[in-house]
Amino acid sequence: MQNSVTHAVLLFAVVGLAACQPAVPDSGSGVGFADYNNYERSRIDRDAALNRGGSTPPSGLGVPAGLGTTATVAPAASGQPVISGDELRSAGLPTGGNSAALPVTSPVSSAPLDATGSTTAPVPVGSGSTGISDEQDFGAVSGRESIESNAERIARQRAAYEVVQPTAVPTRPGSNGPNIVAFALSTTNAVGQKIYNRSGFNAESKFLRACASYPSSDRAQEDFLKNGGPQKDSKGVDPDGDGFACYWDPTPFRKVARN
Repeated sequence: MQNSVTHAVLLFAVVGLAACQPAVPDSGSGVGFADYNNYERSRIDRDAALNRGGSTPPSGLGVPAGLGTTATVAPAASGQPVISGDELRSAGLPTGGNSAALPVTSPVSSAPLDATGSTTAPVPVGSGSTGISDEQDFGAVSGRESIESNAERIARQRAAYEVVQPTAVPTRPGSNGPNIVAFALSTTNAVGQKIYNRSGFNAESKFLRACASYPSSDRAQEDFLKNGGPQKDSKGVDPDGDGFACYWDPTPFRKVARN
């Protein structure tokens, strides 16, 4: 008996909770909050009204407050071109049942705005550029020069042209040593071509140690000639016997003399 009472109490509690549960919204609703079928019917009614040229809104669609059921188009401003409803229909465009003429608006200007808000004309790219020569532009040159003026300009340039004649190499002040330029021009053998006999004992280490004491190969060649070179090599700066000390090369001097 007690179990039956307990089951009855539980049953009434479940029923009471179910009654308090809110209704589940319809998941099959269509666009917006209305039923999709009602939305389709409203759309069909609206299209039919537009095709008939009527101004009555379809069912389910209201008219904004303060407006009547028919809408009028404001007349175009004086002197402004208009397009009539007949012209729209002849072009295959819908008129919405209103044959009133529509004003033609001018296109919006695409000119840029300056800091004051007024439009400014675009400046062509490259106009007023300076520092670029147009001597290769036939149109630009022919516009400012003639054959006679060009000939006069060439004559002036030739008259101002100065040819510098080569002169003798100046004597180095404070130096009474051998002239390596004169020595280079007096030789004809290539670098590394043996002309003089040299001792091969400890030649490489002696050569590296001696050449490291000179700031340049020119100074090494001067000292080499001053100490009896090229016939003698007391310091070991010319181990291959070509007459040129510490990688000194007479080729640049020979080329200058030939030119």
